[in-house]
Amino acid sequence: MLIPQTFIQELLNRVDVVDVVGRYVALKKGGANLMGLCPFHSEKSPSFSVSPSKQFYHCFGCGVSGDAIEFLMAHTGTSFVEAVQELAQQAGLQVPQDPATPLERERAAQQRQQQASLTELLEKAALAYAKQLRSAPRAVAYLKGRGLSGQIAKTFLLGYASDGWRNLASVFPDYADARLVEAGLVVSHESEATAPGQSKRYDRFRDRIMFPIRNVKGETIGFGARVIDQGEPKYLNSPETPVFSKGRELYGLFEARSAIRSAGYCLVTEGYMDVLALAQLGFANVVAALGTACSAEHVQKLFRFTDALVFGFDGDAAGRRAACKALQAALPLASDTRSLKFLFLPPEHDPDSFIRAHGQAAFAQCVQEAMPLSRFLIETASAGCDLASAEGRARMAAAARPLWSALPEGALKRLLIGELAERVALDSRDLLQLWQPGSAAASGRPSGQALESRSAARPYKTGALARGGPRRGVVSRADRALGLLLAHAGAWDSLSADEHALLGQLPSPHGPLFAWIEGQRHEHGAQSWAALRQALRGHTHEAFANLQVEQLLGSNDDADAGELRDVLARLRLDQWELQSQALAEQAHSDPQARLRLQELHARIRTQKKHTQSG
Repeated sequence: MLIPQTFIQELLNRVDVVDVVGRYVALKKGGANLMGLCPFHSEKSPSFSVSPSKQFYHCFGCGVSGDAIEFLMAHTGTSFVEAVQELAQQAGLQVPQDPATPLERERAAQQRQQQASLTELLEKAALAYAKQLRSAPRAVAYLKGRGLSGQIAKTFLLGYASDGWRNLASVFPDYADARLVEAGLVVSHESEATAPGQSKRYDRFRDRIMFPIRNVKGETIGFGARVIDQGEPKYLNSPETPVFSKGRELYGLFEARSAIRSAGYCLVTEGYMDVLALAQLGFANVVAALGTACSAEHVQKLFRFTDALVFGFDGDAAGRRAACKALQAALPLASDTRSLKFLFLPPEHDPDSFIRAHGQAAFAQCVQEAMPLSRFLIETASAGCDLASAEGRARMAAAARPLWSALPEGALKRLLIGELAERVALDSRDLLQLWQPGSAAASGRPSGQALESRSAARPYKTGALARGGPRRGVVSRADRALGLLLAHAGAWDSLSADEHALLGQLPSPHGPLFAWIEGQRHEHGAQSWAALRQALRGHTHEAFANLQVEQLLGSNDDADAGELRDVLARLRLDQWELQSQALAEQAHSDPQARLRLQELHARIRTQKKHTQSG
């Protein structure tokens, strides 16, 4: 569903972030803002600030921030569209329909009704399975034998499907209801019909422990089922249905949401029993993929709840292969503000068996020592390569290229090129030229853009950053200008055309983002940061832009128009100084270049006096 940006802006202007946050967090007046205990991490003293003027929240402890829409998404696990719809309903606004035909809108409404109907059937089945478990001594004995408590069974609504062909007929009087087949609860075979126009029907799950799979809203959307004794398949999942796709869902995410926020990270495992064992023994921040490889969609979904993931796989060869697939899925999402680690257990263990054999403290130590993504990337690229030979190093370079290329632009990617180059015994510029022929960075000589990049990267007030929260790295002058203009977009109109050009000509990601700000200003007029943040969704440099505003809001410095002027003046001064360096080489043999250099030096002296006096 495509929601117009103008409606998002109107909605954010109509709702009050203080009211939205206040439904979940106790807020008290603290100066110009309101303060409370952060709902996204454990703390004893309030560091969670809500600004009525900026319509924004920010935690000085864990660094989370956002607007009313993002708070609902992060705290309740709803999607962007669902959060908008909920706020719109509270504000008495009608969310505009996307530009679809009446027939398409009718189909969409029917689809929503169908999904609600199926989740209702699945929920009823889950409760019936849970009731059957209580009267099934063999199933209870199996779960106890696996070390599971009654409380964990209740938390995850574990159940039992009896050993009969049509047990659900006692739960659903209309056993012929086509929706039972559609929900994946009943199997229908036309070829085995007992009478004309009828089909043979029977329960899909029989004599199995049942693991209800719930979406982030807590709705039952499918089941995992395990045999108690011997049998194949050992695990059986619900089929793909209108409400369930195992490639997109994660077992235990609904149950783990609060624990993920409290722990500050999410532990990703491979199996249902891993989730249950870890949750019971102190690691409730755990989820599992549903018998499929961990996908980019899984990773993206988890990043809605935390910026730190630890993948915990079995210690055997299959676990290593699963880790490699998870690495490939995670690489495009591994921004500089996120943490991804890989936990490898001894070959004879999975997380379930390890924590029961060695205890919570030993498992916690394994989590603490989990391998960072950067190290696992290097290890994966070098697997099977004889680095003592030129051929082996060349093979590693070839294997590393697609992995490194999948990373988003940022500090991590730049740092890794140096480490990879060292492993293959090449200069980093040579390796980059090998991977990106013709690039300015690989040529060894700075281009005009490279000179501008140096200017944009010069640090700005590094000692004053984020006194109230975690330090996130050095902020450059271009970073600070970007943060100021996003947080106070109205300041764009106060700049001259020359200043607009100065900012727009900066290298990526700054230049494209300043051009985007100008486009938004022309198209929508003055917008708050909350509205701009929503408009940035899907932008190539969305994460980078969000980080600059977070750092601005996370510092205790008072930002004003005077500071923006100072930043721009210093950026201009840096640009002139770099231009003078380039002209100095020509001035020896070119009289015109010598004259331009003299003029430029005069401008620099004047600008420096003005900057120092300001």
